[in-house]
Amino acid sequence: MNLNNICIVLSHPEESRNIGAACRAMANNDIHELRIVGNKEDYDEERVRILAIHAADIWENAKFYKSVKEASEDCVLAAGTTRRRGKKRKGKLFFPEEFAQRASQITDSSGKIAIVFGNERTGLTDDELNECTAGVTIPSCDAFPSLNLSHAVQIMCYQCFRENSRDKHGYTPVSLSRINSTVQVITDNLQKIGFFSITGRPDMEHFWKNLLSRSAISEGEAQYIEKIFTKAAGLSGKAGNTAKAELACKSSNSQDKTNQK
Repeated sequence: MNLNNICIVLSHPEESRNIGAACRAMANNDIHELRIVGNKEDYDEERVRILAIHAADIWENAKFYKSVKEASEDCVLAAGTTRRRGKKRKGKLFFPEEFAQRASQITDSSGKIAIVFGNERTGLTDDELNECTAGVTIPSCDAFPSLNLSHAVQIMCYQCFRENSRDKHGYTPVSLSRINSTVQVITDNLQKIGFFSITGRPDMEHFWKNLLSRSAISEGEAQYIEKIFTKAAGLSGKAGNTAKAELACKSSNSQDKTNQK
């Protein structure tokens, strides 16, 4: 995902501090283009800066528009955020992670995407949502479903950031086929050191396969586990050889003493 092609649209936000908090949420996730439906003079810049902290440049570069339509007219897709469903609420609403996956394809092809948020009190009106081309909903508790504006911005920006960094952070769990290879290395080395008899090996293999698959290990972790058991078996072998050598030496010394007598 190209985060430079994501823009956050706040439609008539009421609280200046929420704008500042939204700027900070955007900066946390490397998204910097802010568009506001409303008039700049209606907001208290000092209160914006209090919560924006080091993300005040996002506020300074924000652009102002008369409508959601105008704010998103250069975008390929405009996604309105809403917690309410209904005939005029876009029917199918994407979850944030679903939206981020779709947005990734568009932004990587140089298309811009607008994520639109309504004001704190009413959210997006039906008319404003109608100016969007898709709907996104953030699941929340039925007893207290309303999210703070900046929290909603944070969640949406974070999902986009995670989609962008999918190949840079985290890992891809290995397949069961790969886990089988690790299990074989483990049990081969356990058998070398006499940990179990031949009849006990299948149960041990089953144990390790279930454990490692539930843990969703990475390739690096699989290799590290293999090195641990291989090294342990090697050290055990050296210790055994050393013990045999010492025993042979003692036996030889004992025999020499006997002969001397």
